Amino acid sequence: MADQAAAHGTAAWTRAALPLCLLGVLDGEARSYGYALLSRLADAGLTGVKPAALYPALSRLEEEGAVEIEWGAGEGGPGRKYYRITEAGRQRLRRERAAWHAFTATVATLADGAGDEEQP
Repeated sequence: MADQAAAHGTAAWTRAALPLCLLGVLDGEARSYGYALLSRLADAGLTGVKPAALYPALSRLEEEGAVEIEWGAGEGGPGRKYYRITEAGRQRLRRERAAWHAFTATVATLADGAGDEEQP
């Protein structure tokens, strides 16, 4: 039961952080396609991201102007949808990266019990 709760919590954190992670991955590449992005996320340790979560996140980023989409020839198959970060996406990445670092530092402090000091 505890394992299920932990897995659910991790999945929720992954969904929340996925747009930031995608922007970070795309910032280091000229462009990428969905399967390659899934592979990069998994290689970095963000396992369990499914296409059903990836593609809606990419679509929202595109609607918000953080990424742009272009179609290109596939390798021996049909065309592929490629994603590229925009300048607005880079600005968003810088803002959200700073906010993420501040947030995770606060959570780490609280989770480690720093807020447990006795009150007079």
